This record gives sequence, C-alpha cells and structure tokens, in this order.
Amino acid sequence: MTKVFTIGSGTTAVAAPRARRISRPPWQEPPTLAGRSAKGITLGGVLAIVMGPLWIIVVTSLSTPGAINRAGGLVIWPDGLTFQAYREMLTDPTVRTALVVSLGITVIGTALSMVVSVLCAYGLSRPRSLGHRFILVLLIVTMFVGGGLIPTFLVVVGLGGYGQWWALILPGAVSVFNILVLRSFYAETSGDLIDAARMDGAGDWRILRSVVLPTSRAVTAVIALFYAVGYWNSFFNVMLYMPTESEKWPLQYVLLTYVNRGVGLPGTVNSGFGMAHAQTAPLSLQMAVVVLTLVPLLIVYPFMQKHFRTGVLTGAIKG
Repeated sequence: MTKVFTIGSGTTAVAAPRARRISRPPWQEPPTLAGRSAKGITLGGVLAIVMGPLWIIVVTSLSTPGAINRAGGLVIWPDGLTFQAYREMLTDPTVRTALVVSLGITVIGTALSMVVSVLCAYGLSRPRSLGHRFILVLLIVTMFVGGGLIPTFLVVVGLGGYGQWWALILPGAVSVFNILVLRSFYAETSGDLIDAARMDGAGDWRILRSVVLPTSRAVTAVIALFYAVGYWNSFFNVMLYMPTESEKWPLQYVLLTYVNRGVGLPGTVNSGFGMAHAQTAPLSLQMAVVVLTLVPLLIVYPFMQKHFRTGVLTGAIKG
C-alpha cells in the first residue's frame, strides 16, 4: 500500500510503513487460535484466584454493617460503601504507633541485613579471601543445625533484649540462604572488570561499590525485597520478647491481636478500633487493618520492578 503526495506540479509516491511482525525462530510455529484461547483462559483464571480474595477484603472493609449482615459475612459485591472503618482505624493511637514501628523496623532491619549480607557474600566470593572456605562451611552447617527456640530466647533475654526493639531485628537479621544467593552471583562477576579495576588502583571496597553492586542490581533488589517483606510481616518475635507492651507492637501483631482474638487492645481509646460503635462492623475494621498492612507492599513493588529490569539488562552484558 502506498500513499501519494502532490508537491507543486509533481507527484511523489511514498510506501506506507508495514505492520511490524513478531519475529519467531524458524522452528517455532505460530500459535493457533485454540492455544491463544487456552492461554487467555489460564491467565484469567490465575488472575481471578489472586485478585479475588483481595477484592473481597477491600469491599468488606468499605461495607456498612447492614451490607455485611445481608451478605452473612464477607461481602463480594459492593453495597452501601463507607470509609468509616478506615477513619476509626486511623484515628486510633495504637494503629498509628504500630504503623510507625513497623516502618522503622522494616527500614532499619532491611538496611542492616543488606549491609551484613552483601559484605559477607562479597568476602566469600573472593577465592583468595582469608578463611573463606571455613566460614562458608560454617554458614552452611547453621542452615541444617540450629540451637532451637528456647536457647535463642535465653540468649536474647540474657543480653537484655526482652522488651527492646532490637530484639525484633537482630535475631533474624541475617539469612544464610540469601548470603549464598548473593555469593553465587558475585562469584560470576566478570574477572576482566575486576582486574581492570585493580589495575586502576581500586581496592576491594571500591570494587564492591563501583563494579560488583552495579552489575548485580537484580539480585540485590530481590534480596532486599525478601528482607523487607520478612520484617514487615514478622510478628512471632513480638510474641516472645514484648507480649505485653502494646505501645511497642508493630502493625502485624496489632492485626493478629485484633483479628484472631477479637478483643480490644490494651491502651486504646475506643476499645479495639471502635467495636463499641454501632455504625461500624467489627468485620469491616478487621479487613481495613488487613488492607493497611498490604498498602506499603503494593507501593514498593512497582519501584522494585524497575530495578529488576535494569539489573537484568545490566547483568546480561557484563561479560
């Protein structure tokens, strides 16, 4: 197909751009209609399975007591939406304090874990580092042999960690599995890049900062996300080291206490996020707390996805 343009007394024919075709390898046949339909149905089913519970939680958190009573519990279709549950939840001092505590623990814990894991993994990835084989074997042994819950509790309490925030971070600050993943990736960093950096006078700190980390953004972002999600969802250490100090509880333990036990929290003004108020159903408040715990992760994932893509492209050409 061509397009004809008239310029002055002459006529010029310009070929129209063809539709871009998706190139496939010679051995790959084009997908059939049945294959495309099956893929669409499968993806739609997976999406429904993933998004269905989230939809029900959000709709229930926005429902009135009448709508919840008519549905007999969880609400699937919106009916009489209201933000009263969120207003009561966010005006409760316990929830606000717990949100700040969770954010602080997640940020500080993730930073500490990443510093320790990156330094340990880089040291173990260097063949000439002092005692790296012995340390590596020692770390692997701890993955299969542990002291147990009671010795860990006694050690933390003996160090004065009972009732302290650091007890929620340090006992689980380092994951041997994450260190091994980082070490494997750092060990595959191009030796030519490292040798070139050493010829320019760079030491190990400069090589780690300027060569290894920039070419390992993908795995670094993944491990950081693992640590952050672990700290954000952690509640078991709270049960061990500060079970009665509600002003120090993170958001996950507040959610556990309210949803599972269904009682008012110690020190709250409205006795459990307003359970005594008739205009808000307890189930709406429970689902509102669940939504509040999901929002930070939903905000972080899109930004982390950008780093995943950049890291993969950088790692693909690193040599």
